[in-house]
Order: sequence, then C-alpha cells, then structure tokens
Amino acid sequence: MSATPLQSAPAAPLTADAVAAVQRRTRTVLMIGQVLAGLGMGATLSIGAILAAEISGSPAFSGMAATAVTLGAALAAIPLARLARRAGRAPALATGALTAAAGALVAMLAAGLSSFPLLLLGILLIGSGTAVNLQSRFAAADLAAPATRGRDLSLVVWATTVGAVSGPNLIGPGEALGAYLGLPDLSGPFLFTVVAQSLAAVLYLVALRPDPLRLAAAWRAEQVAEGERLGTARPSETAVDHAPSIRLAMLAVAFSHATMVSVMAMTPVHLTAHGASLVIVGFTISLHIAGMYALSPVFGVLADRLGRRPTILLGQGMLAASLLMTGLGAESEGWVVAGLIVLGLGWSAGTVAGSALLTDAAAPDRRPIVQGRSDLVMSASGAVGGALAGVVLAGLGYSGLSFVTLALVAAVTVATLVTPRR
Repeated sequence: MSATPLQSAPAAPLTADAVAAVQRRTRTVLMIGQVLAGLGMGATLSIGAILAAEISGSPAFSGMAATAVTLGAALAAIPLARLARRAGRAPALATGALTAAAGALVAMLAAGLSSFPLLLLGILLIGSGTAVNLQSRFAAADLAAPATRGRDLSLVVWATTVGAVSGPNLIGPGEALGAYLGLPDLSGPFLFTVVAQSLAAVLYLVALRPDPLRLAAAWRAEQVAEGERLGTARPSETAVDHAPSIRLAMLAVAFSHATMVSVMAMTPVHLTAHGASLVIVGFTISLHIAGMYALSPVFGVLADRLGRRPTILLGQGMLAASLLMTGLGAESEGWVVAGLIVLGLGWSAGTVAGSALLTDAAAPDRRPIVQGRSDLVMSASGAVGGALAGVVLAGLGYSGLSFVTLALVAAVTVATLVTPRR
C-alpha cells in the first residue's frame, strides 16, 4: 500500500520518551497560539458589531458581524482539515491565521470606504481564525496518549481564556492607536488582529516542529513495523472509524454549542429589555466566558478518568440545570447570571468530552477530515441556533427560549445512553 504524505518516516527511530517530549512542546506552542489568536479575535468581534451598525446605518445589521464570523469558521473548517491531512498541522494552522489577518486588513479598508459588503467579507475571512482555534484542540490530541487525550485537548481550550477575556479590553487602546496612525474611526482594533494572527502564523511554522500530525503517523508506522518484525503485531488503536461513536461525538459537540449560543446571544437583549445596565450585561457575559474556558482542564481530566460518555452526560446535566435557572428565573438578574455561568460549564464539558470521543473513534489516517467535518457542523449549528433564537425569543420570551432549547439537551442525553460502544 502506498504511503500518504503524512506517513513519511523520520530519520531516526522514535522512542516513547521522544514522542512525549514533542507532545509537551506541541501543547505549549498551541496554547501560546490560542492566546495570540484570542487577543485579536476578542477585540474584532466586539468592534465588528459596532462598525456594522455604523456603516449600514441600522442597528439591525449589527448581528451580521457575529454571523459572518461563524460562517467564515464553517467555510474554513474542511479546507484547513484537508490541508492538515496533506501537509501537516503547522501549514494548516498558519494558513488559517494568515487568512484571518488578511480579513482584518480588508475590514480596515471597509471602514475607510464605508462599504458594508466589504466589511462582511473581511469579517468572514477573520472567521478562519475561529476555525484555527477549533483545529488547535485536535492538534493537541495528535500525539497524546489515549489516557491523557482529554487533558491535553482541554489545556489548549483553557488557553483561550486569556485572549477571550483580555481581547475586548483592547478596543480602547486600539482606537487610540488607530487615531494616532490616522486610520478611519473604529478600525484601529483590527490592527491587533493583524499583528496577533501574523505572530501566531509565524509561531506555528517555526515552533510546531516536528509537525504533530506527521510525527503521529510516522510513530504509528514504526510501531506496526516493529510489531510485524517481532511477530506481535496487533490492530492499531482505531483501525477503522467507529461510526456510531463519531455520530454521537459530533451531535454532542454541535448541540452543546447550539444550546450555548442560542441562550447566550439572547441574554443581553433580555437583560437590557428588563432594565439591566450595560455593566451588568458585560459582567454576565464575562462570567459566562470564564465558565466556558476556565475549568476545561477539569473536564478534560474527568473525560480521561470517568470516560467520555459520562462526562458528556455531566455536561448535558449542567446545560439542563442552566436552562431551568434561566427559564424559571428569567425575571431575576441573579438567576440569569448563575444560569449563564452554568451554561458555560456545560458547554465546556460537552465540547471537551465530545472532541476527545471523536478523536478516539476516528481512524488515525482519517482524523483530520472527521475533525474538520465536526467543526463545520459545530459552527453551522451555532449559526442556526443563534438565528432561530431571536425568532423564539420574540414569540415565546426568554423563558420560552430556555425551555425550547432543553430539547437539544434531551437529544444528546438520549443519544449518549443508546449509542452502542466500541
């Protein structure tokens, strides 16, 4: 059988210690990349909505910025996954980061020309940065041992906390820098995206060596060859896809994401309509983001020790609890804040455990493609959930939205309980 591009053997025989050392380095590089990407994305998403409303002349179009980012992430998922399979993780991650940097330049040009279509194109390209963030968690699992795969994956997710929390605070400095450089109004923060994403691309190309995906393929090939030589050859970890587990993992990740986006996106609208100040709204969303990322290593360890499926069920339990809090306590700011925190925790558990299960269930040579499809479905589910949430909010109110969204949680719970194991 002819070898794929990822199956090129290394110059010297590999050892378990050498692979473990590369994995530690890979994890560190990916975490730094997540921080850089988050710093740029955090400022962009916030200012993008404001700029969209100003250029279009209507606040009704401000939500198009978030939609464009999500759509951009979905469109980039499969191409980046195919590039990773063909050339390795580093080129794929760097390409996505540079595309996001180019998108920020386009958005700055749109601000100067007051072109709404050009702005949407720029933000669409910036969405590839989100696709890079999603693919990074899978890159952390390429060389990870199955027993620690959830932990390694979750640590990269956790690193997003720094950028996600700090990024929005760069809007003020970005505007000041833009004014100093004579840039159009509201375009200064995009400079941080250009610089941060460019630095991330250089980091991936320079420091992500040897490439984790290519090394993982070479390591597996060496193990198989050694087993055949000694007469102890045995099936690899996942010789073929386990389709039921893959479907379950994709469902858990996609529906956990759709649940989170649907409620989170409508919470500021609900709170401000009931007289909450912008300070309360910002505080609520900040706590929600902290819930999404800050404790992800805990759920990674639980996924390794308790199992992927029990942790998925734990996540669904927390999502259900959060929806009951926001549904029954919709008129109380305290209950809504608490519900958003638990909502973030449930998303974290479902996403981390589902991603680990997906990697376990996919055949090694097909993992990048399967992971790319999962990211595509995840982003698309979030976009659909966010779009439909506004319709449900208008018709049934915030409580009704929370109770309707429970159906997504129920679907994942039932699927987890009935899907056959390997």
